[in-house]
Amino acid sequence: MLLKLLNGKSKSIASAAAIVAFMSFVSRLVGLLRDRTLAGEFGAGDVLDVYYAAFRVPDLTFTLLVTGALSASFIPLFSKRLLSVSRRRTAWRLTNSILNILGVVFLIIAILGIIFADPLAGLIAPGFNEYKQGIVASFMRVMFISNFLLGLSTVFGSALQGLKRFFLFSLAPVLYNIGIIIGVVFFVDWFGTIGLAWGVVLGAFLHLLTQLYGVMQSGYRYKWLFDWHDPDTKAVGKLMLPRALGLGIWQINFIIMTIIASTLAAGSVAVFQFAFNLEYFAIGIFGISFAIAAFPSLSEYAQAHKTEKFIETFSNTARQMLFFIIPASLLFLILRAQIVRVVLGAGVFSWADTILTADVLAFFALSFFAQALIFLLVRGYFAYQDTVTPLYTGIISAIINIFAALYFTKEFGVVGLGIAYSIWAVMNMAMLWIPLRNRVGHLDEVRILRSLFIMTTAGLFAGVVMQIMKSVVVQFIALETFWGVLAQGLIAGGCGLLVYLGISWLFRSPELKSLIAGLRVRLLKKAKTEETISEATGV
Repeated sequence: MLLKLLNGKSKSIASAAAIVAFMSFVSRLVGLLRDRTLAGEFGAGDVLDVYYAAFRVPDLTFTLLVTGALSASFIPLFSKRLLSVSRRRTAWRLTNSILNILGVVFLIIAILGIIFADPLAGLIAPGFNEYKQGIVASFMRVMFISNFLLGLSTVFGSALQGLKRFFLFSLAPVLYNIGIIIGVVFFVDWFGTIGLAWGVVLGAFLHLLTQLYGVMQSGYRYKWLFDWHDPDTKAVGKLMLPRALGLGIWQINFIIMTIIASTLAAGSVAVFQFAFNLEYFAIGIFGISFAIAAFPSLSEYAQAHKTEKFIETFSNTARQMLFFIIPASLLFLILRAQIVRVVLGAGVFSWADTILTADVLAFFALSFFAQALIFLLVRGYFAYQDTVTPLYTGIISAIINIFAALYFTKEFGVVGLGIAYSIWAVMNMAMLWIPLRNRVGHLDEVRILRSLFIMTTAGLFAGVVMQIMKSVVVQFIALETFWGVLAQGLIAGGCGLLVYLGISWLFRSPELKSLIAGLRVRLLKKAKTEETISEATGV
């Protein structure tokens, strides 16, 4: 009964964003626990180089056919059917048709991946020796099983987004990471290092089970159906192709960065992946969450030709993103060593590993704003069923990224990958912004820039305070222990955030006012919600 209540429909973008952001926060915390467990157990060395390298090809095929590509094409068409009372039942018919088609495709891909894992391992990690490549192949064979499960799960997740039921959709990644942790803690002892890969399979199964429950509670029933002639089924495939190619470019770009990292010092693949996972903590909460929450509304306004409502929704979402992402950038830039040490600094993860990961993270942090806005911008195109423009911008920015990575790694090693990635993010954001602006007339840039001025001003003062407090804390707390480093980060970061909020309040920040108003509404409703849950659970 409790899950039924939590699987309710979100009534606004703000409520949807709050659910997705909170669950994303939980997911990222579990993800950080996952990374700390991995780092503490294996360090930045051969085992994790193999583990992360093995992810690349399964991730490529999964991303090409499902992640982003499916939601970009499926959600607008699914939502359109829900708007028409007479066609609502056909929304589930479309779901079954896409589920079965993708299920067959992913089953074939899994079989081919298992058969050709050895040459794929040599392609993805040419800098590894033959023995290490063989382990990559073994990991890859198991991970293709998880891809099949995640492919099915993402169809159900896209349906939940279209229904504006975000809780279970957001819970699935939490359980996915828990499955991986179980693999590290238990499966490695039982099966050896290949247990890491089986942990990924367990996580994928939990991911699928969660979202299947969500759609079943929303009225879905499975049918063996391949509706090839349905116009919307054809439209999903047509829209997925350019989006899949665009995501493929990004994945190939990431694979090339892995290849480059494999030619650098041992542990470089793991260092790059750890830094990427850490930066995605902020991007996932304040970038992806808001973009996911806004997408159904953007699609509705685009399909109904309500351009001004589209622009208003885009502007509000962009400003809310930036309000959180600016201080997050400063936290990750100024307190990068503390963050890396607290999250990853256990077991055999050395101080040298910490510094190297922190340096890569610093360059990631410089482009947080661009990375977050990219997720919103591409969904703006998807709302208009345009998956071609993001493809073109993706190709151009990926080429820039590859050349930048090759250039900067010669001078800075794995840190050069962080520099190149930030260059890619800023260039991609700019190339996405201009065509979308031309399509709708404007994107409310005046209000966005006005708010951005307040945010950056508050952020500069907050950054200075954080830097000062780092030095002050050292005078009273020793940093030789985990708790000392954690205390330094919490005190310096907390003081900086208070300054950020204080200056935002003095400048009458609209985003802060909106946040406070939303919290007041939620606090007023809290008692009623708790009463409802108590009645439902009998507590």
